[in-house]
Amino acid sequence: MRKFNSAIGVKEFTTKQSIKLTEKSISQKNNANRFFTNLSEVFLFIVNIFKETFSRDFEFREFFNQCFQMGLKSLPLVSITGAIMGLVLTIQSRPVLVDFGAVTMLPGMVTISLIREMGPVITALICAGKIGSGIGAELGSMKVTEQIDAMEVSSTNPIRFLIVTRVLAATLMIPLLILYADALGILGSWAGVNLKGDVTFVLFFLKHLVR
Repeated sequence: MRKFNSAIGVKEFTTKQSIKLTEKSISQKNNANRFFTNLSEVFLFIVNIFKETFSRDFEFREFFNQCFQMGLKSLPLVSITGAIMGLVLTIQSRPVLVDFGAVTMLPGMVTISLIREMGPVITALICAGKIGSGIGAELGSMKVTEQIDAMEVSSTNPIRFLIVTRVLAATLMIPLLILYADALGILGSWAGVNLKGDVTFVLFFLKHLVR
């Protein structure tokens, strides 16, 4: 009797283990299917963006509107950040260069740091936070209120009107904002140098050109 009960217990344990393994394999297959499905949807989405970018019925009015929204409305934040980057970098670097007698290298160092590293990175992060969150909130609100479905019903391509215009506007405006932030960073650096000295902007500009 005990052998019979132990045999039943072993059989039940084996059955439970096989069920768990089966469920695990099914969940792994579902996760894999979900991953490849999402990957294919992203690929098709990118293909549609490129396709609609070169279509004849391009939405120029919406494109210029997005350039205004992303470019001009981001200028105050980018201006403050760019000037502060140059000012802080100059204030923090000047004492070290004074100790080594290399103050003349300050303009070149700040300019190279801003143009190659800090300017693009910080400006891109600001644009990702401000512009990206704005686009996400706007498109999410349109999806909830079924405005995108209404566009499809009215024969308006949502990808061409909503996505392509924003992608191209961001592609155009973010490099311009980076150049603008770099220029203001150099002005901020000049202001930082003049906190403990008297250097004209022409002399400051010529120094970092020489470097």
